[in-house]
Order: sequence, then C-alpha cells, then structure tokens
Amino acid sequence: MANLGVHVYEQATPVSTPVVADVGIPYVVGLAPVHAAENPAKSNTPVIVTSWSEAVEKLGFSYDWKTYTLCEFIYSHFQLYGCQPVIFCNVFDPVKMRTQAEARDYNVIDRCAKIPFDMIADTLIVKNGETVLEQDEDYSILYDENKNACIIELLSTGEAYEVVSLNVSGYQVKTDEIVIADIVEGLGEIDSCMNTVGVIPDLICVPGFSHNSVVAAVMATKAAGINGLFRAKAIIDCDSGADGVRQYSDLIGYKNKNNFVDENQILCWPMVKLGDYQFHMSTQLAGLMAQIDTENMGCPYESPSNKRYQMDGCCLEDGTEVNLTFEQSCIIAGYGIVTALNFMSMGWTCRNNYTACYPSNTDVKDYFIPVSRMFDWVGNTVIRTFWSKLDKPMTRRFADSILDTCNIWLNGLVGMERLLGARAEMLANENNLLDLMAGIIKIHIYMTPPSPAQEIDFILEYDPAYVTAAFS
Repeated sequence: MANLGVHVYEQATPVSTPVVADVGIPYVVGLAPVHAAENPAKSNTPVIVTSWSEAVEKLGFSYDWKTYTLCEFIYSHFQLYGCQPVIFCNVFDPVKMRTQAEARDYNVIDRCAKIPFDMIADTLIVKNGETVLEQDEDYSILYDENKNACIIELLSTGEAYEVVSLNVSGYQVKTDEIVIADIVEGLGEIDSCMNTVGVIPDLICVPGFSHNSVVAAVMATKAAGINGLFRAKAIIDCDSGADGVRQYSDLIGYKNKNNFVDENQILCWPMVKLGDYQFHMSTQLAGLMAQIDTENMGCPYESPSNKRYQMDGCCLEDGTEVNLTFEQSCIIAGYGIVTALNFMSMGWTCRNNYTACYPSNTDVKDYFIPVSRMFDWVGNTVIRTFWSKLDKPMTRRFADSILDTCNIWLNGLVGMERLLGARAEMLANENNLLDLMAGIIKIHIYMTPPSPAQEIDFILEYDPAYVTAAFS
C-alpha cells in the first residue's frame, strides 16, 4: 500500500539530560517512640520526612535521646540545621516489644493525670473506681515530650470530669530488647530505599550504635554499594563512654583496634553539646554536610572542615567537658578523625578533611572527604543517567551519545569550578573486541575535584634593598 501524504518522524536527541544524584541525604537507623506518633510509620521500613512536624507525626518525639536515638537526629537536622529530607528506619516495634504494666492509681491535677511516657495509648484501661472510662468520651490522651509523660486529660463531657484519681493499666514498651542484630537488620533496609521512597541516600548514620565495630563494619559495607551500585559515606562515632576513649591520645589505638580504617567511613570524636542537649558528633556532622551541599546547589565538592557546628562545647558521654587545643586537634586530624575546635574567634567548627582510611591510605581520591564524595557523586550520577540505555543496540552513535552527555555535564562542572578538569573517553585498550562482542562498553572518566586548602604558607624574607632605596 502506498504511503501517501506528508509525514513527520521524531528522532531521539543524541545527548541525554543527566539524572544528577542526590547528596546530603542521610539514612538514619535507630529507635523512635512510634507508640507516641499520631500517624506511626511502619517499623523496619525506610520512611522519608521533610520537616520537623512530619517527623513527629510519623515517628513521635522524646527528649530521652539515650533511649530513642532517632529523636536526637530529628532535633539536630530539622531544628538546628534546617535541612531536609531525611530517610529514617525505626527498628523499634511497640507491637512486639511490650510488656504488661500493673494497674495503679494516678492523681488527677487540673483535670490531667500524668502517666509514664512508655505506656501505649491504645492498650490503656482507665477506670474511675470500678467504672471503665471510654477514650474520646470521658478522656483524651496525648504525649508530652517536654514532661516525658503520657497525659490523660478528662473531658468536660465525660462522667469522670471531677475525679481526683484514676486507675490505669495497660502495656508499656520495652526498648531494652533492641540488640545489635536489630540495628544491622535496619541497615539492610537501605537497599529498599529506591523502591519505598524513591531516593538513594548518600550518608549513613546510626547515632548511639555506630561505635560498635559490627555496626560500623556493616555501615561501611553498605556505603560501598547500596543495591550493589550506589556509593555513600558512613559517619561513625568513637565510643566516648566509660569503656571508650576518654582522652585524645587513646584515639589511634581505639581506631586500629576496631578496624575503623575504611575510605567509606568518616570517624568522629568526642560528643558535642548545646545548652542542656548532648549530641553524637556524627549527628551534627551529617547536618553540617547537608547544609553545605545545599548551599552549593547539591554538589559535595566542599569540605565540612572549618564550618560551624551548632554547639557550645565538647563532652564525653557522661557529660565530662573536653577542651582541645589547636595542636591537639591537629594530632586528632592526623589520625583521620573528625573533631571540633573553638579557635580564632570563629566559634565551634568542624575540624578535619580526612576519611577514616587516613593515614594508612594516601590516595587523594580516598582520604579527602570532599574529593571522595565527588567521586561517589559522579559515579552515582552516571549510573542513574545511563540506566535507561541498558540493552539498547550498541552502535557507534550509542557510544557517542554517552560520551557527549558525560562531557557536556562534566564541562559544566569545570566551568563552575566544582572540578578543576574532567573528560570522558572511550579508550581502545579498555574496549577489546571480545568485550564489545559481548555487549560490554567501558567509558573512562578523568576528573580532578579541588582539594581542600588545609595549609596556606607565607614565606617572609628581609630584603636589604629596601634600606638602600629608602636612603638613596
């Protein structure tokens, strides 16, 4: 049949728009008081939140950060650093981890009875004498994080509005049943982030547990290959508890003993405080890195070192104050450990540009935090950009479209000084005939992120010629 008429056909654009990888997105594993949440997220499942209110709604909140470790991160990231989003994985399940609480009487003051925060609202049996009261008819329940209590408030429409005591029984949570295996299981859920929340994190945090060598090793493994593909950085704390590091001179022995020497680990010591609040340094470092990445339009080329933390002092886990001199901070940095310093009227700043692999690994792409993160970011971006091209016919035009897309994007980064130089090539010696026949193509990307200017030297010299010039 004749194909009469005028026809228009479209051809695919020879270059693709890069799918730039997300940066400054933490994946945080720990415990949250979901029994106190208005709309509790499912346990052991990644949940993405973009604000303080959303975090409290889905995870609950408590100032008991030693028990509910995710709350420390919620407060720091949203209230102190104003960054978002965060992917949380709560490993605490109040349906399974609970115990029966004995019935007891509670005084009613100003129409309210204050009971322990760890009581589970939907299991409570509230009585006035022998009469069982009905929730939302006789009373309402709310959790008060400031008072660390569950509040039973009597309603004016109820029969017990004037009573002076209530008898309450029910179930209470048992957070002490959490073990390291639960944390490791939560870390394993990072591989489901793409399917569940549509975002791949690039920072991994486990405040309160990351000092454990097993947890830290799993964090490093996941950071090396989320879904076996995407790279991230694991931010880890040195133990500053009674059996941990109490003084800076013990850090190198502690680091080597626990094998914290991976290029995908960023090691921190000690803890930091702000007012009455105490934070693991990993928590604040994640907020600081996310803040800097956001200021740089989502590019991780700048180091967090010499940028301000939200803190007013360093401390150990028991609250013991830690005062570090400039010289001591230099020694700690030489160990490949991030710390904090109050120096030169700049306030409290992050101190150190090195990942945990330093000084044993002296490859610049591994030991400098921003350089290593740039390699991770570029790698994650090319994976996401060219995934849609898998299984297409491998022709010369196909290879050229990949090269052109890479080089246009890399040239833009060079123009913005995110990279000092970069190019993508298809080298003959890396693409042999058998590989090409088997459908394997290799693109070689050369790139040089800027190193942090961690030392600026001025050379002073006396020049007698100026004396002659002055008196001639």
